[in-house]
Amino acid sequence: MPENEPTESWDYTLYIPNDVRAVTVCRRTLRLILTLHGLIGLVDTAELLAAELVSNAVRHTKGPAALRVRRTPEGTVWIGAWDSDPAPPDPPRPLEQVTELEEEGRGLGLVKACAQYWGWQPTARFGDRGKFVWCELAAA
Repeated sequence: MPENEPTESWDYTLYIPNDVRAVTVCRRTLRLILTLHGLIGLVDTAELLAAELVSNAVRHTKGPAALRVRRTPEGTVWIGAWDSDPAPPDPPRPLEQVTELEEEGRGLGLVKACAQYWGWQPTARFGDRGKFVWCELAAA
C-alpha cells in the first residue's frame, strides 16, 4: 500500500452487563476482531489493555458498560471502555510502586506503560451519563 493511502477503518462496540465474566467475553471478542483484520501482532497487548479497562468499568461501577474498538484511517487502534460513572478514574500508579502481592492498583499503570496514549472523557453517550477511558496503539 502506498505510504499516503489511508488504511481500512472500522468501529465495533460491544455492550456488556455489569458482570466480571464480561471481561473474558470482551477479551475474546477483541482477539477475534483484531485477528480477522490482520492485526495479530497487536492482540496480546490489546487484550491486556482492554481487560484492564473493562475490568475497571465492571468492578468500580454498578451499571452496564461497553467496549469500543476502532481503527482510524491513519492506522491507529483505539480501545475504550465506557461505564456509567462520570467520575474520573484514579490516576495511574507507577508500576514500580505496586507490589506483586497487591491485587489492585496496577490496571491504569499498565495501560499508561503499554499504550502510546491514554485518557478519559465524560460522556452522555449510549443514553446514560458516564465516562470513556481509552488508549491508543499504533497498528503499523
